[in-house]
This record gives sequence, C-alpha cells and structure tokens, in this order.
Amino acid sequence: MEILYQNLGNITIPHVIMWIIGGILIYLAIAKEMEPTLLLPMGFGAILVNLPLMEAGTGVQHVIGTLFDIGINGAELFPLLLFIGIGAMIDFEPLLTNPKLMIFGAAAQFGIFFTLFMASLFGFDLKDAASIAIIGAADGPTSIFVATTLGSSYLGAISVAAYSYMALVPLVQPPIIKLCTTKAERKIRMVYAGKPVSKTTKILFPIVVTILVSFVAPDALALIGFLMFGNLIRECGVLNSLSETAQNVLANLITILLGITIAFQMRAEEFLKMDTLIIIGLGLVAFVFDTFGGVMVAKIMNIFLPEGKKINPMIGAAGISAFPMSARVVHKMGLAEDNQNFLLMHSIGVNVSGQIASVVAGGLILSLVKATIGG
Repeated sequence: MEILYQNLGNITIPHVIMWIIGGILIYLAIAKEMEPTLLLPMGFGAILVNLPLMEAGTGVQHVIGTLFDIGINGAELFPLLLFIGIGAMIDFEPLLTNPKLMIFGAAAQFGIFFTLFMASLFGFDLKDAASIAIIGAADGPTSIFVATTLGSSYLGAISVAAYSYMALVPLVQPPIIKLCTTKAERKIRMVYAGKPVSKTTKILFPIVVTILVSFVAPDALALIGFLMFGNLIRECGVLNSLSETAQNVLANLITILLGITIAFQMRAEEFLKMDTLIIIGLGLVAFVFDTFGGVMVAKIMNIFLPEGKKINPMIGAAGISAFPMSARVVHKMGLAEDNQNFLLMHSIGVNVSGQIASVVAGGLILSLVKATIGG
C-alpha cells in the first residue's frame, strides 16, 4: 500500500495530459483506422513512458531507452530498415510508363522549403527548423532520419506530427485541392495508356536511381539506397520469399518497434511545451503548401497543353510521399466529380515519384544545413 500511495503521489497534471494524448492516438488508430500500425504503438508508448514508475528508472524505461539509442538516436537503424520494406511494397511501373510524373513529385516538396523559412521566423535554430520542415515530406522515416541526423531536440513532436498528418491525409488534402481547382478542372479525364515495362528496366531503375542520387544528394544515399534495395528485391524475380518477408514481417516488426520507441521522446517534461504546438502547426503548413505546390504546377502546365492533353491538376497533390493514401484520395475525388474519371494509375505514379523526391529533399536539406553550420 505504501508503494501504491507513493506512486499515486507522483502523478502530475502533465502525466495525465500525456495519458490523454496517448488515448487519443489509440482511439484514432482503432476507431478511425488512421495509420493504426504506428499510432497505436505510439499512443500506448506515450502512456507507458509517463507512468510514475517510469521516472524511478524501471527496467521498462531502460529497455525503451536502449531501443531508442540503437534504433533511432544512434545509427537511425529503424527508419532505414523500414525503407527496405517500403521499397519492396512499391511498384514503380506507373512512373516508368510516364516519367514526366516526376515533375509533380518534385513540385509537391515546395512545402518543405517554405516551412523551413517559416520555422526560422518562429525562432527555431537551423537544425531544428530543417527537421520540422521535413514533416512536409509526409514521410515518417525520412522525418525521423533527418531529425536524428541533425540532433534535433524535437524528435518526439516531429514524429507525432509527421505520422499524424500522414494518417489525416484523407481529411487534410481534399479541402485544399478544392480551394486550388475549379469543378471543370477536377472533371478533366486522363486516359491511362499503360505501356509494358521490361523486367530489365525495372531491375535497372533502382540501381540507376541510387547512383544518380549519390551525386545529387549524397546525404540521402542511406535512405534511397535502402529504399531501392527493397525495390530491387521485389523486381529481381528470384527473391520472392525475401520480398514477401520485407513487405510483411520486416515492415510490420520495425513499425511496431519504431512506434513504441519514438514514445521515449514523448515524456511530459520534454513534450508538453509551446514549441510542440508550434511544430504541429508548422507541420500542417508544410502539408498545405506541398499539396498547393503540386496542384499549381499541374495548372501551369495546362496553360501550354492542347485540349485533350490537359492534366487533371488534382494528381499533383499526390506528389507528397504519403503512399498510397494520397493517390487514393485523388482517385476518390475524381470519381466523386465524374464516376467515369479514373485517376488511380496517374496518381499512383505521382505518389511513388513523391516517395523518391521526399528522400532527395531530405538529403538536400541535410546538405544545406551541414554546409551552413559547418557540420
């Protein structure tokens, strides 16, 4: 009983607030099915690390702290391993069929650089501002990788914001897309002329991309290398069992560990700060301007395209890296405007290009910050 009273006496309002936040994440994962594989471990982890016993240096705290040091804070092991699984899941054929879709993947990274400027205005130093800006990549592993590489003290808030907005893509993107487009633009039909892509091309693609990125954004080499390695396992045709393992067992296992380990940075004394609310707000800004950038580039291209060749500007919004949620959002919006307007293959092509572009953007941000601060 004495231990019980002692632990009850250690409970503070910040602890209770973090329990509520953890409960909300669990609710969103279970009831709303929003990114459940990550939000549920993060939510439970947020409760776990804010129990009074955790502050007494229990074994659980040591285990989570060790996982954090090995998997995230040290060699960024978890994000890199997760990228193998993501690469094995991605089919780049829609992009290879129509390579110009890469334009939209690049355009949809506008929000990252805009948010870097905004975060600096709010007083964040460059390494923290850059880490916050990567929330706009809509790519949790890249956000974690950049934040840990730069040694940002806001890893918990950045991770929660990145994955929460990924889960909220179906709620966040449609209003922005509608504000940026007219009804007539949303009804533009795009015929998908799928061309066969040779197996040789599919095998060479991850190899060539890895080599090219090593020259353009060398700081992104680890991320793009693991992503493309996963894709090579998928496309080579002789490692089907490894491909299935990477897509299912590896990806799911690392996601579980990543979610509960991130929660180590969600301790009340570190998480409940005004800066956390600002970071979450800036994350929304990044998502808004990513979507805006992709849509506006498509609208500008339409000025120069003849009738019959116009692009439905909504596909530009799929250039964020939230794969495949953003592509599905665009496809559903197209069907809502015209039940014969099938945009899925176009939006998937843009979406996978955004996966590559977000990693490259992360590498460019790292290079920029390191060159500026002399790291």
